[in-house]
Amino acid sequence: MNASLLSRAVDRRNFIKLTGLASGGFALAFYIRSGSDAVAAATSASADFTPNAFVRITGAGKITIISKQPEMGQGVKTSLPMIIAEQLEVPFNDITIEQGDFDLAKFGNQGAGGSNSTPNNYDNFHLVGATARTMLVQAAAQTWGVPASECRAENATVIHTASGKKLSYGHLAATAATLPVPDKSAVVLKQPKDYKLLGTRVPQYDTPSIVTGKPLFGIDVKLPGLLYAIYEKCPAFGGKVVSANLDQIKTLPGVRDAFILGGNGKLKELVPGVAIIADSTWAAMTARKQLKIVWDEGKVVNESWDGFVQQAKERAGQPGERVLRKDGDPDAALRGAAKIVEANYVYPFISHANLEPQNTTAHWKDGVMEIWSPTQIPSIGTGMVNRILGIPPEKIILHLNRAGGGFGRRIGADYLIEAAAIAQKVNAPVKLTWSREDDMRHDQYRPGGLHFLKGGIDAQGKIVAWKNHFFTFGEGGSPGSGGNLSADEFPGRWIANYQAEQTMFDTGWPMGPWRAPGSCVFSWVFHSFIDELAHAGGRDPLELRLEILGDKDEMPASNSGGGKGKQVSRPYNVARMRNVLKFAAEKAGWGKKQFAKGSGAGLAFHFSHLGYFAQVAEVTVTKDGELKVDRFVTGGDIGAQVVNLSGAENQVEGSVLDGLCALKSQEINIERGRVVQGNFNDYPLMRITEAPAKVETYFLSTNYPTTGLGEPALPPVAPAICNAIFAATGKRIRQMPLSRSDLRWS
Repeated sequence: MNASLLSRAVDRRNFIKLTGLASGGFALAFYIRSGSDAVAAATSASADFTPNAFVRITGAGKITIISKQPEMGQGVKTSLPMIIAEQLEVPFNDITIEQGDFDLAKFGNQGAGGSNSTPNNYDNFHLVGATARTMLVQAAAQTWGVPASECRAENATVIHTASGKKLSYGHLAATAATLPVPDKSAVVLKQPKDYKLLGTRVPQYDTPSIVTGKPLFGIDVKLPGLLYAIYEKCPAFGGKVVSANLDQIKTLPGVRDAFILGGNGKLKELVPGVAIIADSTWAAMTARKQLKIVWDEGKVVNESWDGFVQQAKERAGQPGERVLRKDGDPDAALRGAAKIVEANYVYPFISHANLEPQNTTAHWKDGVMEIWSPTQIPSIGTGMVNRILGIPPEKIILHLNRAGGGFGRRIGADYLIEAAAIAQKVNAPVKLTWSREDDMRHDQYRPGGLHFLKGGIDAQGKIVAWKNHFFTFGEGGSPGSGGNLSADEFPGRWIANYQAEQTMFDTGWPMGPWRAPGSCVFSWVFHSFIDELAHAGGRDPLELRLEILGDKDEMPASNSGGGKGKQVSRPYNVARMRNVLKFAAEKAGWGKKQFAKGSGAGLAFHFSHLGYFAQVAEVTVTKDGELKVDRFVTGGDIGAQVVNLSGAENQVEGSVLDGLCALKSQEINIERGRVVQGNFNDYPLMRITEAPAKVETYFLSTNYPTTGLGEPALPPVAPAICNAIFAATGKRIRQMPLSRSDLRWS
């Protein structure tokens, strides 16, 4: 939560106005503050008990928990309310969960990204639930005239232990609503040994609605008088509209209007284009086929992926633009090495390919912009509406819809500002829907990269030198999201003679975070190259990795991160990584299985988004080059408590599938400043028959704060599989996707 917002004191009248909870009912502010400064606000005669912005209990006993984070399949709409329900002492099946609208003053930070939803809310939500429970116990004690210490809460009731008397939360709601919020020092949290809900398997709350087709997603929004919009943008990034046949388009069946938006000059905000407004999405898309636009495509038409790749190859032997890190004397160590290994690794740009394409509904009325959108970080979208359209923040209302996939794409809010800009010109609510081609060709892509590596090993197979010239891609003078190599990225800090250099190609291409930014590709490159060095030195890949990690329990950050375009590094808990690596290897039976030719095992690990993960893949490659992942084992350390075991397993298994899908066949090719691919026929998603035959997930419980799971299980997937392919066939994979490699062997 945003501490500055949560600690701000307000009087009764302003708080009720601020939260919007004053519609004839009870409103009670709950601010988590330092020291003994818990604040209580007003009461009324309502029977509803609303001790904070997240819990509402009616006199009829209905218990509602508000979920404030955007839900996009990662399960926070289920897992975060589970924390509150655990401390509140209510069975999960007895609660109703509502998605909260965007309201910074009421909820604090509501962004979902970087696997931060759980760590940012975990402790506070325990306190939210426990405070409400404490007040209900106090209400029962007051009703019975007994000390609160003689009462306990259980299954949405309060029990007087000595007499066995019980009162339901519904019966206690009105009395609890009159009590002051206790200081947090007086609130006793349930201990993990007493948890009934946390750590169990709970299905996602929305699943019944999803499988029965009930409206949940942004694309499902329907409003009275709704019109439908499409927005045609230049096929080349950053192009501008010169002219369009608007008069003809306006005469087509079902079309209400067509107009040009000039944009705001920002590649990832409101780009220029032509909007068509119609009575249906079909009418708008049909009219689009007759659009004739003259574009000014700009300078980006001179840029292509193949052109940059060729430049990188020509410049690979030259010094990089920036030395990220240099320890020891790598050149001297290479000269003295018993063996030198050189390898070039290449990975492409890729798209997020959300199954639900980008969409937003907006209504401009009486000076208020009301928006319905599946967005990951709502403050980015509302900030654009304020900044670009000049609408004051208090005149912007944003309803959060469930998103049909995010993976970092919906952190960007270009679709939201497009809908709002269109709505400002339309006297009705309007829903903007992107086509699949819009989504593929106007994404904010994971940047590609090229690594030119040289490593040296001594006679015992120990790594004595490591050099890397990394070519990345940027926009506006800084590397794209996930395209900047941290000076502390593993194995930096661990190898005595180490050098990493970076050269950036500044492009006009939009880039954005893709699941586990940076880590998703760096792990593949570095753990594949470590595997090369292990085999070159006749070492077991597990043994060599443990040797690299060494015997220190923590590797401090070098404080080289920060600033524009740089990644901030974190201290690295080496002991946790060693333990989870051994844990995963043990679960997989590493080194205990004999593989026939064409089959093999590979492993990798990575620290990403506060999670420590190691993985082992077992694969079979037929002589004709067909890959099958027979078994995939994950060991993870995300701290002391898995919140929802079902959801946690889902996130890990989803990461395995996502990582394998991207590895096998996905790439975005850019020619003349435009994306070549347009739909799933040329950007394939993985089929169910390609999924691993067996996926095993294990969690190592450790005495550390609980962290998130959306991203940290993905980075080791690709290197574990590629290392297993080498073990099976002797073929080293140095280019993504696998479809560019011939896996046939004899």
